[in-house]
Amino acid sequence: MSSHEVQERAEQSEEAGHHNKGIALLISVLALFLALSETLGKSAQTGALTDTVSASDTWAFYQARNIRQTTVATAKEAFEVEAGTTTDPARKAALTKRIEEWDKRVKRWQSDPERHEGMKELFDKATGLEHKRDHQLEQYHNYEIASAALQIGIVLASASIITSMTGLAWLSGIAGLVGVGFMVLGFFAPELVLGLLAGGGHAAGH
Repeated sequence: MSSHEVQERAEQSEEAGHHNKGIALLISVLALFLALSETLGKSAQTGALTDTVSASDTWAFYQARNIRQTTVATAKEAFEVEAGTTTDPARKAALTKRIEEWDKRVKRWQSDPERHEGMKELFDKATGLEHKRDHQLEQYHNYEIASAALQIGIVLASASIITSMTGLAWLSGIAGLVGVGFMVLGFFAPELVLGLLAGGGHAAGH
């Protein structure tokens, strides 16, 4: 083997070493973002489940308030009719007092800003929890897509080391960018992708 051939092989070996180091660095970066994406996705999923339970409990409380209010309001109307027809002053006074008490109670059940247990406050709380839950579910979906793209990037980068195909490294980088892009969307605008897909679906329907 001539000295020229030896030098060429040394240069090729050095280039391969640089290539492998670059790919190893790429894999490390992709793995870092993958760990971050999975952590964020797990957090969003847990938050969505927690808010789902809280919203369900709040709606149950709201429904109980609604049933009690309807029952008392019906009884109050019956007492009002009786109070308007009775000639017994004592009975009429007792009915009027009970009607006033029930009227105050019904109004408090409709809205109770101090204790936040009125139907209005419970409705606002439950719908707020549902919006928060939906937001976190959209975050979770974006993080799941990001994790999948980053995993694909790691596989392509590993294949690039084995095959020494530079094209696979470029594809790995592109997959990584897609993953990071979905991570950013998941954090700042998780509903954007769903909105675009929904808009596309409506356009296709027309």
